[in-house]
Amino acid sequence: MTQLKTAFASILCLIFCAQIAGAFDINKMTEDQRAAFRAEIRAYLLYNPEVIYEAVDILKQKQAQTETRRDLEMVKSNSAAIFDDGYSYVGGNLDGDITLVEFVDYKCGYCRKAHGEVEELLALDGNIKFIVKEFPILGEASITSAQFAIAVQQLYGNAVYKAAHDILISFKGDTTPSALARIATALNLDKDSIFERMNKEEVIAVIQQNRALGQILEITGTPTFVLKDEMLRGYVPVDALLAMVAEKRR
Repeated sequence: MTQLKTAFASILCLIFCAQIAGAFDINKMTEDQRAAFRAEIRAYLLYNPEVIYEAVDILKQKQAQTETRRDLEMVKSNSAAIFDDGYSYVGGNLDGDITLVEFVDYKCGYCRKAHGEVEELLALDGNIKFIVKEFPILGEASITSAQFAIAVQQLYGNAVYKAAHDILISFKGDTTPSALARIATALNLDKDSIFERMNKEEVIAVIQQNRALGQILEITGTPTFVLKDEMLRGYVPVDALLAMVAEKRR
């Protein structure tokens, strides 16, 4: 096997050197030369299949690096819409040195799982600013829940929105009008005012703008986070979030 590797390496070296010298043109090989060359490559790969896995790993690493660079550029180019849109809920430490943004869908199981992780993160690290982007993509129930939450925020402010958000993200039933009415009553809110507000242009516009931003950022699932300048696509446990926040502060 060692001899085969050496022979294969020698062939590649000769080809490379010949190409540099201008004396080798693979397109000018005879059919017999092509067949022999292909046979050498095939034999090498059959005896050294791990090379294929190594190549795939390198390709994945390069693709991940490319995606990371793209994400950094997208965040930088759309920073105002992400971090300062003027309408999204802002909580945590408003003067925090790190900002975490979450695109959330109330019917998303992983969003529900992530909710506890984010709450723990904010409790453990009191220097994080937290922004919620309503991003309903899982059907009419998701849209209805988002409209209710946005209407509550516009009518009653961020503190009451947070209370409604916490209920909606853990609500296991269907968000029917009667269920939403019960949530409004539990929060001592006027359900009729909320229901009227839900279908107003001001509420619909928030969802439309968030969707437009999501399209630009190539967001196809929830939860999706933006941590300072980096996009985190999918659920992230609190330990990983803490480590990432620490890394961002270096």
